[in-house]
Amino acid sequence: MLLKTLREELADAEVPSHRLLVRAGFIRRAAPGGYTMLPLGKLVLDRITAVIQEEMLSAGGQEVSFPALLPREPYETSNRWTEYGDLLLTLKDRRGADHLLAPTHEEMFTLLVQDMTGSYRDYPILLFQFQTKFRDEARPRGGLLRGREFLMKDAYSFDLSEAGSIAAYGRMRAAYQRVFTRIGLEHTIVSATSGAMGGSASEEFLAAAEVGEDTFVGCTVCDHAANTEAVTTPVPAPVLATAPPLEVHDTPDTPTIAALVELANNRRLGGRDDWTAADTLKNVVVTVDHPGRDPELLAIGVPGDREVDMKRLEAALSPATATLFDDFAASPDLVKGYIGPQGIKIRYLADPRVAPGTSWLTGANEPGRHATNVVAGRDFTPDGTIEAAEVRAGDPCAACGEGTLTMRRGIEIGHIFQLGRRYTDAFKVDVLGSDGKPVRPTMGSYGIGVSRAVAAVAEQHHDDRGLVWPAAIAPVDVHIVAAGKDGQVEAALELGATLSRSGLRVLVDDRPNVSAGVKFTDAELIGIPKAVVVGRRLGEGLVEIRDRKTQERTEVPMVDVAGVIRADAG
Repeated sequence: MLLKTLREELADAEVPSHRLLVRAGFIRRAAPGGYTMLPLGKLVLDRITAVIQEEMLSAGGQEVSFPALLPREPYETSNRWTEYGDLLLTLKDRRGADHLLAPTHEEMFTLLVQDMTGSYRDYPILLFQFQTKFRDEARPRGGLLRGREFLMKDAYSFDLSEAGSIAAYGRMRAAYQRVFTRIGLEHTIVSATSGAMGGSASEEFLAAAEVGEDTFVGCTVCDHAANTEAVTTPVPAPVLATAPPLEVHDTPDTPTIAALVELANNRRLGGRDDWTAADTLKNVVVTVDHPGRDPELLAIGVPGDREVDMKRLEAALSPATATLFDDFAASPDLVKGYIGPQGIKIRYLADPRVAPGTSWLTGANEPGRHATNVVAGRDFTPDGTIEAAEVRAGDPCAACGEGTLTMRRGIEIGHIFQLGRRYTDAFKVDVLGSDGKPVRPTMGSYGIGVSRAVAAVAEQHHDDRGLVWPAAIAPVDVHIVAAGKDGQVEAALELGATLSRSGLRVLVDDRPNVSAGVKFTDAELIGIPKAVVVGRRLGEGLVEIRDRKTQERTEVPMVDVAGVIRADAG
């Protein structure tokens, strides 16, 4: 077997799965953001793929396979050639025609269905594939968790009614739950945003992990769960009381919220000495890059005790991207540290907490000056609301209005969307309905990161000795270790052949000139569910079975090994 384990730690490994998968000989770095699946890694990948394939077929799916290299034109039609921006990997062929390495395949599935169907009798349709995807990540990280090239299962449903599309979504949602349960991933389904995919309803499947890039919330009372990018803020009731007139104050050397609050209390601005950061209105200016359009300056207003969460902001602005604006010298109307919403000359979006009638301490748009009693709806009117403020544990739940939010981190392993007709509209897909009139299909989209799932399982299933694979997706069922003397290697090979004939998948460590201690250490690092040690009691016909997860050790007759392992596997 092409297998080499490593003793030393990896200098560039940021997460346990990356470190362990390389050290245990499952993957090797081939390029920035690209990894070679070594024999053990490919076996795990194939077993996860088989589980997903089985559940997709059970849900009524039909498997196809598209090219990864695709022409520009379909993505121009859907506008995603520009929407994907720098994430898109593009190239020209020898004739000068533009192509891309597909980040996802909605366009191609839609065109295939358009080409091969024409009547309501052809529907409903559920197609899926396993295909390599490419995204030019700015910072690939975490080994298989965020790469530039990765294996994905994507599926698409096509229905002629909204009810049919919702039913297909429900079937796929249930299939995903079965997949992740079978491969041993503890997961949570959370509300999410659709991003560049488009569509309406959107849910993510997150595998709980401290190293996860996604933060999600749960409610202490109801079953609501959401990615922080999709969290909504309960809107306060309009304030009916009349506030005093706006008043401007000299507030030198207060470019920060903390300095402003201290000065306001010391000087009793507005007749108060109980100001907190939550009473102030922070106004952050960002540059928004819209695909195919000129950049735009945008001001975001949030309560001063919160920061603008750039991931939430970009989710709200998608497909546009945003960066903090810092060229204040070129925009004299924007006074850094003293910006207020009253009279602002760029588009202004406010947090939902900035409700009509709420009164704020905020910038006066003059150097060294702030204003009190700046009332939303009286002194300024936002151009709209935006969910961009950071979410915190203890925030109220918008779903039930009774509980508060808790926060956890997770790895996105699956994402499902109700796409609606975005793509069938773009390509004008119509079929003849049962009444003879044209009908436009409604789509759903369902993705699983297959190679990422390998890393997610490794994140959830390891200990200080190494990997601990769930039996359903382990590369083999049994790891036989020969201590190396008195005929033990020959006996181990014979036992391996016997177990293999019984239908078990077997790995035999018959390496010469390698100590038993090294072999045992490697067995624990590789993490096969059951190890069989052919050692000192071989002469009595006994071997030792070790359970990798529980560390239990049991001596059994060699002739009974297959039966014991099968019984333990259920």
